[in-house]
Amino acid sequence: MKVVIVLAASIALCAGNEVLSVPGDNSHYIEGESRFIWMPDGDGVPLLVDLEESFDEELLNTRYGANNEYWLYTRKNPNISQLIVKGNANSAWNSNYASGRPLKVLVHGWQNNGNSSMNTLIKSAFLEEQDANVIVVDWHAFASSNYLTAAEGVPEIGEYLGNFLIWLINTAGGNWDNVHLVGFSLGAHVVGNAGRQVDGRAARVTGLDPAGPKWHGNSKALNKQSGQYVEAIHTDGGVFGILEPIAHADFYPNGGKNPQPGCCLMSTCSHSRAYELFASSVLNNSFKGRGCKDLDQAKSVKCNGSIFSMGNGIISKRGFGIFGLKTGSSYPFFFFYF
Repeated sequence: MKVVIVLAASIALCAGNEVLSVPGDNSHYIEGESRFIWMPDGDGVPLLVDLEESFDEELLNTRYGANNEYWLYTRKNPNISQLIVKGNANSAWNSNYASGRPLKVLVHGWQNNGNSSMNTLIKSAFLEEQDANVIVVDWHAFASSNYLTAAEGVPEIGEYLGNFLIWLINTAGGNWDNVHLVGFSLGAHVVGNAGRQVDGRAARVTGLDPAGPKWHGNSKALNKQSGQYVEAIHTDGGVFGILEPIAHADFYPNGGKNPQPGCCLMSTCSHSRAYELFASSVLNNSFKGRGCKDLDQAKSVKCNGSIFSMGNGIISKRGFGIFGLKTGSSYPFFFFYF
């Protein structure tokens, strides 16, 4: 992995004098203006990304969304997945999928895969908290491309996911009022597109630090039309994550920016903190946001409005507004003074 980092930096150094001033901590980065950014791979190792690099046109011209894999986990098979294949009814009928259970769908981000820590942590939390169908979407074949190509492909990945969910519910049963879509980073925009593909019928859609670079003002990003109730948890806003409110309810723990408590300024852990906080909230439902008048108040964590829970796995959750709160520095991240 270190070889990749050195190579990326070496190539960038040949691109012009601009990159010579890029520090390793992203202190230079301005959303929508900067060309270069260090972004974490699936192991949290930073890679230098050129936000003006070329798309992989050959890859974009394939039916790449058809490569999505859908891994089912239930309390009967919490650790070994069952593959459900769209168009193969037996793969659903012969699985542990049960139409009467809530359906939780998890989608990873760039340079991640179905076995990433985000999926493992949240899947385990959901199954401990409730008897549910948990489907992990593995789109690693496309997520492993360069960042701009992966971002460009997000809408199709989401559309294929939406069509899969329509097929699954029509084939094996289910209720849209029991569907909860959860996505991290680029995966947040995948579930946003999937939600719109199913006409916003999913009961709940959660974006965990939705990816920021190339998504500011993007009509294909996660938005309020993606589900009956859409929420976003912002933990690295303005760098890896999008900063502005985009959902029915937007949460800004510790100001919604880097560094989150327990994270150092140069690390990538603030971005990952979103899914860690969410997993904790599913098990404990202990994070209480306060309503904010505006984004500036949320960033300064000086909100004193009505209380609304951040995260949790409650499918009927509904709310609206901007919310700020403080959390602790280590799992389960409780902050006992409010």
